[in-house]
Amino acid sequence: MITLISIIMVLIGAINWLCVGLFRFDFVAWVCGGNATVAARIIYGLVGVAGVWITYALIAHRGRLNASLREID
Repeated sequence: MITLISIIMVLIGAINWLCVGLFRFDFVAWVCGGNATVAARIIYGLVGVAGVWITYALIAHRGRLNASLREID
């Protein structure tokens, strides 16, 4: 379950960075009222932790992710 949530968060972060790169529009900063607000920093931090988790899961499972809703064996 945590892997599925992490994948979703990483995808949201990737889409946000795509918007920043193409349009100079930071959706997270826009929603939170600026990129230095506590809420924005929490979201950025959670997306970063999700990226670290996905990296760990890929290494630990030799490139295969189990992103199902049932428990990982």
